[in-house]
Amino acid sequence: MPRPLVLCAVLLAACSSSAKYEPIPEPPPPQTAATLSGPLCQDKVCTCRGNDDAAPGVPEAGHKRYEFHLGPSDNDVWATVDDMVLYKSREHAEDCFYVDLLPGNHKVTVRARGDNGFGARLTISEQGAAGPWWYSTFEFVCGAPGLCDKETLEAWKKQITSYKEKHDPCGSTKVRGVEWQHGRMPDNIHPSDLLLELTLQIYKFVPDKPPGDENCSGSVPAVE
Repeated sequence: MPRPLVLCAVLLAACSSSAKYEPIPEPPPPQTAATLSGPLCQDKVCTCRGNDDAAPGVPEAGHKRYEFHLGPSDNDVWATVDDMVLYKSREHAEDCFYVDLLPGNHKVTVRARGDNGFGARLTISEQGAAGPWWYSTFEFVCGAPGLCDKETLEAWKKQITSYKEKHDPCGSTKVRGVEWQHGRMPDNIHPSDLLLELTLQIYKFVPDKPPGDENCSGSVPAVE
């Protein structure tokens, strides 16, 4: 029989105290299967841009380029974007991936698993047209480094309602429908499995202000 798992939906409010129980699906195969973009990517592997913001190149007309940064962590971590799979193995502390997306809605998931717990971190950044600028779109971290624990998950759940602290409203991307499930906690502290889901709603307009510009405040709602 499937293991009971806690489902927690975050929609601008703290989660309900009445938990639902659903089986968590298996993670994807341990490999990257995605169309990666830009000069930093080759053979399903990308080099992180570091201090050179221009290094990832420029997307094709009509597309927008995003950086998906997984880790650092000591375990396998997956992110999916639509039907693409981005995989960071335990042999790598962290990995970056650059993908081009069209305006519209794109489902994103994060998966992490470890026999004795896990650490999980994903940051998503949107490349701007000028500068080049990079806008902070989303960040999730639990453990990484170290192990994710129940207390950290609960704290993140409470903080998600003020997500503007991490989401840059000068960008053109809204984060919607954040939900997460975690597996059993054998020691009552560290879950053994995690599935986090969200949707990126990408707008057509091209951002024209630098990241963090105070004139952008409230232009794109952060989380729904």
